[in-house]
Amino acid sequence: MLNTIGERQKQLLKLLRGSRPGLSVDELSKGLEITRNAVRQHLSSLEGAGLVTAGNTRPSGGGRPQQLYVLTELGKESFPRQYSWLAQLVLASVRREEGVENMGKRLSEIGAGIAEQIRGQYPDLNTKEEKIDKLTEVMDQLGYNAKSATLPNGEKVIEADNCVFHQMAAKDMEICHLDRGLMETFTDSKVEQHECMARGGELCRFRFVSKKE
Repeated sequence: MLNTIGERQKQLLKLLRGSRPGLSVDELSKGLEITRNAVRQHLSSLEGAGLVTAGNTRPSGGGRPQQLYVLTELGKESFPRQYSWLAQLVLASVRREEGVENMGKRLSEIGAGIAEQIRGQYPDLNTKEEKIDKLTEVMDQLGYNAKSATLPNGEKVIEADNCVFHQMAAKDMEICHLDRGLMETFTDSKVEQHECMARGGELCRFRFVSKKE
């Protein structure tokens, strides 16, 4: 879908993807560094394509409420998610072979196996921070739109706002065990998820805790 629209419209969609409540015309104009009229033209085109829709309004300090624009489900799914199709096959296979009761454990094992293969390409990763940075790169390449962030206490976390399993996770959270197994094995850490898009969060945020803690 993104291959059929212009670069400026792709940038607009990316801005909306990073703001779950939505953005106003003024905010989009500032973020894209284009005029408000140009933003309206792009929004009209994207609404016609079913990728964007008007969301809630927001008070504007005494004036008219600001109209916010958000991605539609089609808009959210238009971003590349490089291995969600593979995960669907894996999930169906595990459910058929292991049964529902064993799915979580088996998916974690599969994720760990993927991590071991990827980690083998980076033998010089030593510290937890180095592993988190490299994992962020790997997840971003897979389509998660991942980035590392630092908490006020100096701890490094990973944030991702394009979960490749979003639609699947909304129906069956068991699929998240695959990601957890991958991340834990890649970083030699215990993963704690502090926000989840499938549970209504604005993004997925992962904390990496030493296994000794």
